[in-house]
Parts: sequence; structure tokens; C-alpha cells
Amino acid sequence: MTLTIQAFIKELSTHFKLRDLGPTTQLLGIKIDRDRPSRTISLSQRQYILDMLERYGMTDCKPVSTPMSPGAKLSSSMAPSTPEDILFMKSVPYLSAVGSLMYLAITTRPDISYSVGVLARFNSNPGPIHWKAVKHVFRYLQGTLDLKLVYGPTADKSQEPFLTYSDADHGGNTDNGKSTGGYLVKLGTGAISWSSKLQSMVALSTTEAEYISAVEASKEILWMCYST
Repeated sequence: MTLTIQAFIKELSTHFKLRDLGPTTQLLGIKIDRDRPSRTISLSQRQYILDMLERYGMTDCKPVSTPMSPGAKLSSSMAPSTPEDILFMKSVPYLSAVGSLMYLAITTRPDISYSVGVLARFNSNPGPIHWKAVKHVFRYLQGTLDLKLVYGPTADKSQEPFLTYSDADHGGNTDNGKSTGGYLVKLGTGAISWSSKLQSMVALSTTEAEYISAVEASKEILWMCYST
């Protein structure tokens, strides 16, 4: 611990009752690991995922390699249409499951952001097919328990501070024709900001959808540049 940090803790202790527990290793379900020789810090939520799988009866589920089935097109037309489906969905904890996945998606798992964002669109009236897609995300998490965000310096010292990717699908939402845009911002070796959500307007071409997504990513980068 550096002298500066020690002095700061000592100053705080003159104003508040403190108990120094040392470096943080767990915070809000997030595990924090430090590798000082490599100058890296990593964030992961293995235990959170295990607890979530147990809560929703998916502990022994078989892993899959993608967070959503390739080519899957979910829509509101898949809402319950028969008395049997309506009764079944009343016993399904859809909102709770999507909420648990959403927390994971915004903290340490950008790889499920798109899937969770799509599933959240049907919170008001989900059907069995939507619930099946939720369980598919659980199965993906079963096979990727140890994925983590690792933050450290890059080997290339000339690299720009922020490395950003953006993408969009054109008219991917079959309910309203809107596109889903997304971006991911890296600082050093780790992702520090990401987003995946429906665009506010209907893009008339793939180029327009990509442009809208790039603009959203640019706004995020500008905010970060002015904030650092």
C-alpha cells in the first residue's frame, strides 16, 4: 500500500469510524483479482452465475456455444395464444430471470448484452419461445463460467487510448422494423463501456443503421475523453 493511500485512510479515520479490510476481493457479486507482476486486474462473476443457475433450476443444463440460437427471430407474435401457454407462463419467473441476466450483462458480461436486450423487449407478455431463449442464455453461461474482463496496459504504446467497435443489424426487429445498434469501448486490454439497444428511428438501409450506431459510439467516446 502506497504512502498516499495510507495517508488518505488516516485522514478519513479522523472523520469516520473505519475498519481497513485490505484490498477489495468481492463487490456486489463481482470477484476482483489482481496480478501485480503483470499489472492487470480482472472482474468476473462465476459464483453469481452458479447461484443464478441454481435459482432457476438450470444447474445441470448442457452448455451451448452461443448466447442466442443462430438465426433466431423473436417477436411479440410469439406471446401466449392458448390457455395452456398462458397457464404455463404464469408459473415461469420470466421477469426475474431477465432481470438477473440484465445485471450480469451490464457489469462484466458484454457478450450477452444483445441477447438480454432482445429478451427484455417481451417482459410485458412473454411466451414459451421467449422463455426457451432465456434458458438458452443460461446454457451459454454454464459453458462460459470463467470468462472475465481483464484490464491491463497494451503492448503497443502508440495505440490510441480508446479502441471502439460499433455494429448494427438492419431491420432486425420484426415488430417495428427498427435496427439494433451496439458498441464496445476498450481502454487498454479490457472493455469499459458497451451498449446494445434498439435505434430510435427506422433506418432505410444497412449503411444508415451502421451510421447511427457509429454516432452513438462516437458520443460515448467524446464523453469519456472529456471526463478523463
